[in-house]
Amino acid sequence: MRAHEAGALHADGYGGPPQWLPYPGDVNALLPQLWPVSARRENGRLNVGGVDMVALAQEFGTPAYVIDELDFRQRAAAFRDDFSAPFKARGGGVDVYYAGKAFLCTQVARWVMDEGLMLDVCSGGELAVAQRVGFPGERVEMHGNNKSAAEIEAALAYGVGRIVADSFDEIARIAAIARDRGVVAPVMLRITVGVEAHTHEYIATAHEDQKFGFSLNSGQAERAVQAVLAEPDAMQLVGLHSHIGSQIFDVAGFEVAAARLLRLHAHIAERYGQVLEHLDLGGGFGIAYTSENTPATAADLGAGMAAIVERECAAAGVAMPRISIEPGRAIVGSSTFTLYEVGTVKEVDLDGGMRRRYVSVDGGMSDNVRTALYGADYSCTTVNRESQAGPALARVVGKHCESGDIVVMDEYLPADLHPGDLLAVPGTGAYCRALSNQYNHIPRPPVVAVRDGNARVIVRRESVEDILALDVD
Repeated sequence: MRAHEAGALHADGYGGPPQWLPYPGDVNALLPQLWPVSARRENGRLNVGGVDMVALAQEFGTPAYVIDELDFRQRAAAFRDDFSAPFKARGGGVDVYYAGKAFLCTQVARWVMDEGLMLDVCSGGELAVAQRVGFPGERVEMHGNNKSAAEIEAALAYGVGRIVADSFDEIARIAAIARDRGVVAPVMLRITVGVEAHTHEYIATAHEDQKFGFSLNSGQAERAVQAVLAEPDAMQLVGLHSHIGSQIFDVAGFEVAAARLLRLHAHIAERYGQVLEHLDLGGGFGIAYTSENTPATAADLGAGMAAIVERECAAAGVAMPRISIEPGRAIVGSSTFTLYEVGTVKEVDLDGGMRRRYVSVDGGMSDNVRTALYGADYSCTTVNRESQAGPALARVVGKHCESGDIVVMDEYLPADLHPGDLLAVPGTGAYCRALSNQYNHIPRPPVVAVRDGNARVIVRRESVEDILALDVD
């Protein structure tokens, strides 16, 4: 992790720019892969969804998350259609579950529902969002590694399509609640397949030493199968699930995961006479945060994974089950960016005659904690004007009382950047609002949707009164 609680001088990369960050020929240029497809400069100012961002900042204030509705819908449709097409050509089917943990609010849930996707939720709160908009229960998957009795009861009462069981305690809890309600719970088992995708250790989720799922290598997975099958009046085993990590750019890891899951799938059919309908390969598809990243398209991911599943099914001697995937970041991540206003620009002297330029904005780790938490990289650009000055290496930081409060570790920004300028950080749709907090009692920003030249608030800005309303005097 490059952010360090003892201060920026302790971080990796101290000194000059990282090797992957190129010196820009035009400091005002937008890299298309980082932005919603509608993003462009008009008279030097950033325009997205037909809306001028300077005008949006004046109307709604900063910081603010801005989401391009049509871009979100187009990315959702690409997984629904382009990803699924190679499976359909092979006689298989795909269910696309939008991973609500990336970012969820009632309006986004409606967009997901409109586009014909399923919805993956992992808490009672996320399930409540689905309920509020009338999301069909059979299109909802309930996830989470420690679901409470109340959450399981709510899921069964709502008639969710499946509950992903994560532990033996949870299997027993689901069975007991289902019996009390007189229903049969549709259950999938989350299997730890021993595949570790190339990602940060905090978001890698398929190696053995972690909290999720039943280990395949230790025999836990088969014991979990037996535990569910032993309760036919309370649970129905409908499939197997795995998730190998996040921010993944190729399908190589899915190949090993699919092979191991399908061997278990075939074993269950042969030994227990249960042909499971579903195989969930999870999500974790990456997006471009910087020029270093080159994400695959939904069509390319679908073609690669369909070929893998077809080949591994043939090797295991089983028919192709219905495949599920869970994109979240890959749909909402690049559809959204964060607007900030510059408050201060400060130059500090470093060892060896070097200098660091710190650009402080009016947000920070309260609206994007990922840089401090994961050492995540971001890019940014000016919004309100096109500069004629040359590039200057800068570090964009927040306003919180924390040395690790860094938004963008390294970026070339105009040398004439000054207080009052507006900056936009792309790729903040996934996990930024979801992980937001009230550090230093700073209210969380609004989410503003843009489309066809119109802007509207879909999550209002939090107020100090909202924060104080929780205090009990």
